[in-house]
Parts: sequence; structure tokens; C-alpha cells
Amino acid sequence: MPVCDAYYEGAMEFRQLELFLAVIEESSVTRAAEKNNLSPGAVSLQMHSLADHLQTELFIRRGKHLVPTPAALRLAEQARTVLIQMRQIEHEFSGDPLTDKRPFHFATGASTLIHRLGPPLRKLRKKFPHTPIEITVSATEEMVAGLLDRRFDLALISLPFANDNLDLIPLYEEELLILKPSPHRVTGSHVGNIPPSELANASFLLYPKRSNMRAMIEQFLREMEITPRVIMEADDTEAIKKAVEAGFGYSVLPESALRGGQRFFHLFRVQGRRLARTQALAMARTDRRRSLTESVARFLEVELAAPK
Repeated sequence: MPVCDAYYEGAMEFRQLELFLAVIEESSVTRAAEKNNLSPGAVSLQMHSLADHLQTELFIRRGKHLVPTPAALRLAEQARTVLIQMRQIEHEFSGDPLTDKRPFHFATGASTLIHRLGPPLRKLRKKFPHTPIEITVSATEEMVAGLLDRRFDLALISLPFANDNLDLIPLYEEELLILKPSPHRVTGSHVGNIPPSELANASFLLYPKRSNMRAMIEQFLREMEITPRVIMEADDTEAIKKAVEAGFGYSVLPESALRGGQRFFHLFRVQGRRLARTQALAMARTDRRRSLTESVARFLEVELAAPK
């Protein structure tokens, strides 16, 4: 047998230390066995194994009682500390989402955070008051990378996004609308129709090429045989809106980021066509998923299932 295998075969175990402390407290193998629903022979065997591993004498017998040696008293002091720490670890990773105090890492896009997640996140913090919830704002492809390397527990991403290593909970569909600069202030939420020929000659302000949203928009335009002339790229939806208002060009943005207020752009659809993204909760596919992740996902599924 290799040396390392022999070492682990006789290594101390959590249960051995528990039984050792029970014998210390009861001064009797028999009573310690009864307390732990074991036979005296089983407890005695564990004490002999522990003593052999540590190469020290742990108990001496005086009459009907077992008396711990000085080495045993020292071991008991250290064992109590170890067992407290072990129980703390077990409690922290116990799977109870209401007592999980480890930081929970949630990722989402900026526009969804600004326009959809305020009330749900406030409720979430009240439901799990002991859990530090950390929010990261990022693009879908960066969120997926974070899920796969376990930097994020849960993310709210835009679909379609192909990845076999994710579990997805589709929430709702959101239309993407075309923005056209206006020289005059616009109010209301009217959405008009725009011909493809006008888009073919337009300058565009879009998300960066690495963005999943950019791929969706380009595919939509490609179906109309349009190759967009992109004069500006930005990750920030609000920055794109401001640039459109300043007259730099057209854009395509999520409907939730375009609601209400006065603005200097008009909203359009291409007649007979519809561009939409599906918002979904995403988790890394694993057999050992954190229970809190499942609980938070179920909570947000209810809160976000219908557009507000």
C-alpha cells in the first residue's frame, strides 16, 4: 500500500473527535456509546484507532472510570475548537437559504437594473436579510462567462444566447425599438412605422460588436439586406440615447429604457417585422448548485414574469 494511502486510512475523523469528547465528558465508554447510539465495542475501537494515530495514550482506567491523560486533556481542548469550526462550516454550507450568509453574486444588464429591478431587489433584500447581495452590471456574454467560472451565482441575461452549460428560466419578452433623432421635443409613447430603405441610408449608434444585443440587431437588419453604417459604439444605453438626441444617428434599444418623459427622438418599428429579446435568469448547470441560488431564482421569476 502506498504511504499516502496508509496515512489517510488511519487519519483522524470528525466523528472520532466527537466520540472522544463524549468519553471525556462521561468518563465511560459505555455511557458515551449510549449517548451516541453505538455499541461500547464500536466506541472503544475508535478510541484505540485515535490513540494509535496520534501515538499517545489517551485514557487510563481507575476502577470503573476512565481517566484522561494530560495528552487527552490537551487534545480535548483542541478538539472542541476544531468541532466548533467544523459545525460553523456545516452551518454556513447547510443549504438553508435563510441562514446562508455567504455573499450572493447577481449580474444584470444596466437597462434592466435601472428600469425593472428596483422594487424586486428591495423585496429580495428583505426576504434574505442575512445574505450580502452583490450586484454586477455587465453585458450578457460577460455575465455568462462569470456564471461558468462561478464568479456569479445568478444572472439576468438576454436571449437568444446559445450555451449548453446554462440552466435558463425565461421571464418575459421585450421589444427593441428604433430611435430616430427629432429636432423637436417629443412626448408620449407613440411608435410609428419606418421603411427599411430609410434604415439602409442611416448612421447608427449601437452596442459594441462583442455584445449579444449587437448580434441580434445586426441579424435583424441583415434579414432586410441592410448592413448598418455604425459611427459610434457604447455599452451604456443612456449614453446612446443622449447621442441620438444630439442628432448623431439612429439606434435600436430595449423598450423598457424608452418609457415616459420628454425626449428628442421618435420611436419606430419596421412594418411587418418585430425585433424582441427574451429576458431570462441564467445559472451554471451543476449537480451541486447552491440552495440560495434556487430560492433567489424562484423569487425573481415571480417578481419579473410579467412586464411592469
